Amino acid sequence: MDEHKLNTFLGQILQDLGGAFGIALVRIGRQLGLYEALLTRGPLNSGALAQGTGLAERYVREWLSYHAASNYISYDPATQRFSLTPEQAAVFADENSPVYMVDAFDAAAAYLGNQDKVQAAFRTGDGVGWGRQTICLFCAVARFFRPGYMANLIDNWLPALNGVVDKLDNGAKVADVGCGHGYTTVMMANAFPRSEFVGFDFHSESIKEARKHAEAHGGTDNVRFEVAAAADYPGTDYDLVTFFDCLHDMGDPTGAAAHVRRSLKPDGCWMIVEPFAHDTLEENINPVGRLYYAASTMVCVPASLDQEVGAALGAQAGERRLREVVMGGGFRTLRRATETPFNLVLEATG
Repeated sequence: MDEHKLNTFLGQILQDLGGAFGIALVRIGRQLGLYEALLTRGPLNSGALAQGTGLAERYVREWLSYHAASNYISYDPATQRFSLTPEQAAVFADENSPVYMVDAFDAAAAYLGNQDKVQAAFRTGDGVGWGRQTICLFCAVARFFRPGYMANLIDNWLPALNGVVDKLDNGAKVADVGCGHGYTTVMMANAFPRSEFVGFDFHSESIKEARKHAEAHGGTDNVRFEVAAAADYPGTDYDLVTFFDCLHDMGDPTGAAAHVRRSLKPDGCWMIVEPFAHDTLEENINPVGRLYYAASTMVCVPASLDQEVGAALGAQAGERRLREVVMGGGFRTLRRATETPFNLVLEATG
């Protein structure tokens, strides 16, 4: 055994465990308003932060110590006060930041809550349905993707599609399939008031949340939400159909692709947003691939295997495999319109 290699590997494990042990602490920080208080009132010592939030100082002090040791917040030994740098605030305190990550910790907690069901499925090969996940996994997943959608959807992704923004400005008909809580549907509806948007999802509880979200964020005049699956949602005259981070979760993605093609106008297009992935495992051995493989094991593959066909593409399917699905559904062309470190944005036509 090489002692240097062993110590290096142990150092990596300690880093990983330090983050894993802090999942509950990060969630507590958001739920009790500690990050917000540090952002708006800091720098503060533990006593002042406890007093300002109405919490017990001894707990707050230990919470702060973990965050300082993790470099999640900043600590000044001279004053014994804690604060958030702009970078730390963007990740932990600003829910409108494109790099806000607290909801990822909620997703991690949901994965742990779902362990027994997925572990049993390892033995049987059965699926674990989206609506049978523990805690509120679909809530955490919706919130996790929201910052990226806010940062990119209207300003970058839609303009990358050929002629789509002009259609939306003039008045188009759009189906947002697998819409979840409706964040993307409402964003588009508010940005393009002349167009008509309908969000579809097979999960009825998500549709209920989407309707609430629309009421709270002004997207009610030109948007509605309905319970329907990707393979049978109604309508045959859409200018644009969108799938946001959901195609790989479907049991029969090729069947869904065929239905999308039937539902589009002849000059319509299908926008497919998927987790960023290369085509081989060796290319995906990186920090982003690591996150997505974990999510795929605990959520995406089990959800797909619970459905008819059970293709189980996984969250790291890659563009080559996605192309096979899209072309298998009858589309003639597929191009990569744009990308981010976390997403592939594909455009299918014909």
